[in-house]
Amino acid sequence: MQFSTKCIHGNGKRFSGDNTGAVSMPIYQTATFAHPEAGKSTGYDYSRLQNPTREQLESVVACLEGGLDALAFSSGMAAITALMELFSPGDNIITDCDLYGGSVRLFDNITVKNGVTITRADCSSQDIAALIAPNTKAVYIETPTNPMMNVIDIAALAKITKPRGILLIVDNTFLSPYFQNPLSLGADVVVHSGTKFLGGHNDALAGFLVVNNAELSEKLRFIIKTVGSGLAPFDSWLILRGIKTLPVRMEKSQKNAIAIVQFLQSCERVVKVYYCGIEGSRGYEITKRQARGFGAMITFEVESKALALHILKSVKVIRFAESLGGVETLLTYPFTQTHADVPEELRIKNGITDRVLRLSAGIEEAEDLIADLKQAIDSYNY
Repeated sequence: MQFSTKCIHGNGKRFSGDNTGAVSMPIYQTATFAHPEAGKSTGYDYSRLQNPTREQLESVVACLEGGLDALAFSSGMAAITALMELFSPGDNIITDCDLYGGSVRLFDNITVKNGVTITRADCSSQDIAALIAPNTKAVYIETPTNPMMNVIDIAALAKITKPRGILLIVDNTFLSPYFQNPLSLGADVVVHSGTKFLGGHNDALAGFLVVNNAELSEKLRFIIKTVGSGLAPFDSWLILRGIKTLPVRMEKSQKNAIAIVQFLQSCERVVKVYYCGIEGSRGYEITKRQARGFGAMITFEVESKALALHILKSVKVIRFAESLGGVETLLTYPFTQTHADVPEELRIKNGITDRVLRLSAGIEEAEDLIADLKQAIDSYNY
C-alpha cells in the first residue's frame, strides 16, 4: 500500500473484538477488562498494559515507519524518559549538541543523576567515531535539529554505530514518517513527539518509540508496562484521527514553508534563514538523499532582540506559542521558551540567541501568513 493509504488503514488489521463495522476505530475507554474464567483472557487485562485503541494506533505508526513495533506514550518526553531506562549506571550516550530543550533538560538533570554520562557533539560535522568510548551504548540525534535545522547523515552515522553494537536513536519529529524513515537508513530507534505532526491539531499530547528489533521491542514493552506511561485511549484516538490527514497536511505545510522562506530571505531585517530546503545550505544535499521532503520548520534570525519581541506581539494570524506541527502556524521564541533550560553557554554556541525565532508553518494560505509576517516586521520602528 502507498503511504497515504497506510495513514488511514495501517496494515489493514483491526481489533478482532469489534464486530460493529465502525469505520472509525472505537475508543475503548476502560481501565480494565473482564475475563471469561481463570486461565482464559480476551487478550487484554488492564489498559496500562495495553488497550485496543492504543494498539491500533501503535500498529499504524509502526507501519508508517517501517518498524516491527511502535509504543505510544503519554508525551514525547515520556517516550524519551522510558527509552533512557534501557541504560545502566556507567553507560555513556553521545548526543547531538543541538536538541529540543526538554531532551537536554532530561539528560542533564535525570539521566546523568542516574549514573549515565552524556557526551555532546555536533553530529553534523564532528568525527563521532573518535568520541566513542568502551562504555558508549547509544548515539542520540535529531535531524533536522531543533531549532537550528542542522542535518545529520543517518546512514553514515549508522555505519559507525552498527558494527560496534551501539544504538542509533533518531528523533524524527520535524520531518515525520511522511518525509523521512530513519529505520530504513540504519537507525535502531525512532522517536516522535506525536503531539506535533502526527497528531497535527494541537489538541493531544503523545510520544512514540519505533523499533525493528524483537529483543528491543520486548525490553521497551516491559518498561512501558512497568513505569505506566502508555497513552490513554481517547488521546490514542485523537492521534489516530490526526494521522489520517498527515500526507495532505505535510504537503500543504511544506508548500507554505517554502513560500515563507523565500519571503524571509528578501527581508532586510532578517539576518539569516535556517531551512534544510534552501539550495546550497549545508544540509540540503543530505536531506535530498535521505528524505522525501524538507518539511515545515523554519528558524530565522532578525537584526535585534527588540525586533524579535515586536514580531511576537504583532503577529495576528500566526500565533505566538510553543509547540509545532499543527494546522495553525506557530511562532516560538526558543531563547525563553523551548530552550530556556539549555545551559547558556551551549545555547549561545548553538546560535540560539535572543534574536532567533522558530516558525512551524501550518496549512493556512501562504499569502495570509506572509502578509502577517510582513506587517509585523514593517511596523517596527527603530
